[in-house]
Amino acid sequence: MTILAELDNKDVDVEKIAKKTLKDKKIISELLEGVLSKKDEIRFNSHNVLMLISKEHPEMIYNEWDFFEDLLNSDNNYQKYIAIHIIANLTEFDTENKFEKIFERYYNILAGNGTMVAGHLVGNSGKIAKAKPKLQTKITNKLLNIDDIHQGKQKELIKAYAIEAFDEYFNESKNKKGIVEFVKKQLKSESPKTRKKAKEFLKKWDK
Repeated sequence: MTILAELDNKDVDVEKIAKKTLKDKKIISELLEGVLSKKDEIRFNSHNVLMLISKEHPEMIYNEWDFFEDLLNSDNNYQKYIAIHIIANLTEFDTENKFEKIFERYYNILAGNGTMVAGHLVGNSGKIAKAKPKLQTKITNKLLNIDDIHQGKQKELIKAYAIEAFDEYFNESKNKKGIVEFVKKQLKSESPKTRKKAKEFLKKWDK
């Protein structure tokens, strides 16, 4: 049975497939094929296996960077979603500084009107900022300017993800004042989730 056949099952053991992949790199090409599959189960499970590997062993799929970079240009939001998460995980092992070269392309997704992809991109920004300290100022500026950059109707909700991202690297940020001012404004946000995140953040950091 091929890996794709195994993945065409809602009860598949994702961890088992991931462990099998670590022992046999040839499986990676099947997983990449799987995330492009028209079958929901195969696509979903392939994504989950790759996500697990990218989190725990990013070096295993770092050579596939170009594949995920290409997905950033996809018209399919689910494929963009996959790329956003996998690339964020790979920044921890980005020995060739590939992310620096695609920074603007990556964050241009925030300028669209899709709430899901923009929200997940913003939510992954804290992880990227931790992995790429030299990009923290640029990342902070993107998040502080969500109102001007994002074109969708759910800006207030996306700001909740920005606050979560800031929380991940606030202690080492060079613009603590700007971040705190941004978060304080969100105490009056139309989004209940964003108001809640703002209160939690300020209780933790604004002392």
